[in-house]
Order: sequence, then structure tokens, then C-alpha cells
Amino acid sequence: MSYGDGMSARVRSQERRAEIVRAALEVIAERGYRGASMAAVAERVGLTQQGLLHHFPTKDTLLVAVLEERDKWDAVPAGTWRPDLLASLVEYNAMRPGIVQTFSALLGESVTEGHPAREYFTERYGRVRESMARMLRIEYGDRLPNGLTPERVAPLLVAVMDGLQYQWLLDPESVDMAGAFRDFLMLLGED
Repeated sequence: MSYGDGMSARVRSQERRAEIVRAALEVIAERGYRGASMAAVAERVGLTQQGLLHHFPTKDTLLVAVLEERDKWDAVPAGTWRPDLLASLVEYNAMRPGIVQTFSALLGESVTEGHPAREYFTERYGRVRESMARMLRIEYGDRLPNGLTPERVAPLLVAVMDGLQYQWLLDPESVDMAGAFRDFLMLLGED
């Protein structure tokens, strides 16, 4: 095997893994994590279950890959969040309901005891709250126009973002997720 053949095999493997992750996103969005089986994901990508296990030996390793992939799509370099970037992210999320549905399904399930995504979401929310508090402090200083500290407002900001996603998924015709988020920013004092 030449060097080029090894590279093409690696690229094919990476492409197959990406295809599997996309299929897992779809299956989890449809069935939730507990209802999603490795067999259903394998079938979605045209693999045997054994072929799928070659790339992801357990359902938990596949879940981690799905969560990491979702985070890549929302990635903004550390410390560069601004309220207008958050509003753009909410607008972007409205264009990808499958991703929002998968995230919401996993988030909802993760609150149950022993769920494999529980630790991930616990750590993620800690980081997100810290990041939002930093953003608010840069934008408003130690007190927002409403008198609250950035640390007090950060969990509310995150709750509004995630809560709007659930409402929008349930009734997209009635809930303008991006518009409602812009309204919330106005409540914070953002023009």
C-alpha cells in the first residue's frame, strides 16, 4: 500500500464516521437517545451493526461524537460572544430544526439518573453560563441596566435560549424564536 492509499483510506473512514454521526443525529431527533438503536443508525447509513461498531464501539461513544459535532456548529472562539452574535446563532438554529430537535431530546433525557449525556450537559452548562457572564460583563460592566450582575443574568439568558427552542419545536408557526430572543435582548438593555 502506498502512502496515498493510506491517506485515502483514512479520508474514507472519516467521511463514513461523519455520515454515521449525521444519521445518529436524525435517529436521535426522531426517537430520542433511549429509543435510538445502533441497528437503526446502521440501517440508516447502509451498514451492518458490526460495521457500525467498527467506527463506534458503543452507543455512548456515538453519543459523544454527536454532541461534539453539534458543539462544533455553534463554536465561537472563547471570549468573543456578543449579544448580536447570540441573536445570529438563534436565527441560524431556526434554519436547522433537526439539530435543535436532537439537542433538545438529548438535553431533556439527560436529566434522568444514569443518562450518558448527563455529565456532558452539566459541564457544558457550567461553561456556557461562565461564557455568558463574561459576555454580559464586557457588554454592560458589573451591573446590567436592570441592576443585576452578569452572573445572575447568565442562567436566565441560557434558559431563554433553550426554552425558546422547545417552544419553537412544539409550535414553529406560533413561536418566532429569533424575534423573541431579540425582544429578550431588549429587556436586558441591548438595542
